[in-house]
Amino acid sequence: MAEELLPGSTIRSLVALLAVGALLILVEGVGPLDIWLADAMFDAHANEFPWHHAWLTEHFGHGLLKTLLTGLGALPIIIVVWDGFRRGRHLPQWWRIRVRLLALCTVLIPLTVSLLKRASSSHCPWDLSRYGGHYPYYRLLESIPNWIEAGHCLPAGHASSALWLVGLAVFWLPHDVRKAALVAGTALSFGAILGWMQQMRGAHFFSHTLWSMWIASAILLAVLAVHRAWIKARAVRKARAALIV
Repeated sequence: MAEELLPGSTIRSLVALLAVGALLILVEGVGPLDIWLADAMFDAHANEFPWHHAWLTEHFGHGLLKTLLTGLGALPIIIVVWDGFRRGRHLPQWWRIRVRLLALCTVLIPLTVSLLKRASSSHCPWDLSRYGGHYPYYRLLESIPNWIEAGHCLPAGHASSALWLVGLAVFWLPHDVRKAALVAGTALSFGAILGWMQQMRGAHFFSHTLWSMWIASAILLAVLAVHRAWIKARAVRKARAALIV
């Protein structure tokens, strides 16, 4: 029988924590920190972000690492498809459930970030007149006039290429919650590093990366909550079937 990976009380506590996190990110986004950090990375004399085309940030961080992480992200999807074709004879049940949950994170986190980014009006720093671009700066929650072309820059897409790694936490649930939290925290930190490298290039503000990290955490929690609900619903169906017999 499938086991719950997180109890309902823990899920409710994490939902509350996510709500607080969203509020803090909103406060950060409407404050001056985004601009302060972008100013610190911008060379006003050269009128450019010095790290824009640097090997570390562009070729390694945005190129090599993204390609590597995208390839790694395809592995759990391939395993799930392969196991499906073998009709569940390939993986033990313990592994099957967790690989499937990881595959969901691999798909849902980058996809959600990409769709939200596509729908957003926020601009990247390098698009702003303050940093040599053509558009004025609007803080989070400020209304952007319709005549200004949408920037499609929030949340940070590149960071999501690593943030799906939060799904690895399921392999330590429910037997070692602390280690699962450590794995998830490490994955979020890795995504933050990739986001920071993009900030150095002028590709994102700090709040953009924070929102991507929040989305990844929320999706992982939603996947675990849906899995728990599925277990409960299946148990109810079995109980009803036993009563009928």
